[in-house]
Amino acid sequence: MSVAKKQPAAVHGGDQRIRVLAVDDHPVYRDGLAAVLSLHADMELVAEAGDGAAAVEVFRTHRPDVTLMDLSMPVMGGVDAIEKIIGEFPSARIVALTTYQGDTDIHRALEAGARGYLLKDVLRNEVADAIRTVWRLGWILPDAVARRLAQYVPRVELTDRELEVLALMALGLRNKEIADRISRTEATIKVHVLHVLSKLGAQDRTEAVVIALRRGIIHLS
Repeated sequence: MSVAKKQPAAVHGGDQRIRVLAVDDHPVYRDGLAAVLSLHADMELVAEAGDGAAAVEVFRTHRPDVTLMDLSMPVMGGVDAIEKIIGEFPSARIVALTTYQGDTDIHRALEAGARGYLLKDVLRNEVADAIRTVWRLGWILPDAVARRLAQYVPRVELTDRELEVLALMALGLRNKEIADRISRTEATIKVHVLHVLSKLGAQDRTEAVVIALRRGIIHLS
């Protein structure tokens, strides 16, 4: 679902307004962003989208200067939408604006092509400042986000299978149940679990799940 707004004519020179696309599956949050942007004469909300797939289509139509992209959305998530848009428009300036605070979430968004990462609990004026910074300088990484990345070095690199096993562990499944679910032997699952515990520095399955959730390696929907 998307709500497209009128695309204004480009304004050149010192009076150029920054054209913004807001992507979030909560209409109330998008309304809040619209209210914030309306207070700033140098920017305008030109379009909205309620999921990642709609965001790609709306971006193609409006070609905004800066896009604010939530990461957790139906149909297509924010990271996939960023990758899709950047694949078609490499110079697109997209800022992740999300509740996800894990270092893995941040890495995923930046690797997909995001030019910045903001948490939704920032002050609303900070959102406007971030839009200006990304438009003028190309990037923004607030101190709190940078500290989050620095807190976890080196990164944890889990294989796709280990991520799958970890997600099933988070659902409370035991080794045999996981083995049945993904058609592997229980012995194989035990090896995957041991690798997950080792890579996360966890003493047991519960601690591994807690660490993974805190760092954004997995999410419970």
